[in-house]
Amino acid sequence: MRTAGWGEVLRMLRSADLVLEVVDARAPEITRSRRLERMAESRGRPVVIVLNKSDLVPDDVSLRWAREFSLEGVPTLRTSATRRMGTLLLRRRLEDLLPKPSTVLVAGYPKVGKSSLINVLKGRHSARTSSVPGNPGYTRHFQRYRISKGISLLDSPGILPPGGRPVEIFLRGASPEEVPNPVEVAADFIRVASSVCPGALSPYGAGSGDPLKVLEAIAIRRGLRYDDGEPNLEEAARLVMRDYHRGRIPFYIPPGLRELP
Repeated sequence: MRTAGWGEVLRMLRSADLVLEVVDARAPEITRSRRLERMAESRGRPVVIVLNKSDLVPDDVSLRWAREFSLEGVPTLRTSATRRMGTLLLRRRLEDLLPKPSTVLVAGYPKVGKSSLINVLKGRHSARTSSVPGNPGYTRHFQRYRISKGISLLDSPGILPPGGRPVEIFLRGASPEEVPNPVEVAADFIRVASSVCPGALSPYGAGSGDPLKVLEAIAIRRGLRYDDGEPNLEEAARLVMRDYHRGRIPFYIPPGLRELP
């Protein structure tokens, strides 16, 4: 999985007039990079946060997160690139905020939907995307796209995730195949989901309880077994992680929760 180093981000910041920070509306605080914001602020570059994938959470949830971030002084808009929700307003906001010509750096963690958002803003589908991190189509280099007469976008590879709990690294877009100890990570995700978002595991017909037992039940329901008939917990764990990245799990972090339990 190609990710940008902070040196690369700094180099691109020097070429940008504004930073469009794309975060996942399901986990806004986890997928927000305050380090990026500090770097931009220290160089006089304004930041606009885009809560992408807002269609995957209840409307009041994304609204409250947007208000919280805006009250911190960071303008925040809600979008869904896949459903073209809020993208016209975003384009108009960029036109209003920026002198011409200007360059906008689009940055964020892997799989928050940066390239999909750029595709919509460009008005034609030419930047390749993938639904699972690590697959072909992933942005590998900074690329410049012109979206209007006076505005260009810089698309960046996903920013290198900072240190954190393995479950946070997973939520920030790490590939299921690259996550060490997938069973532990998926079990932690199941525990968090059961705690903060009841009903998140409904696609599996699973409720709360011992996360490993839940993972075992998922493996049995989906027919994921080893040759000896034992439930394949590792493959069940990767299935859960893939399903989250693909938007198939109705999990979100409620407004005001800044750290995972």
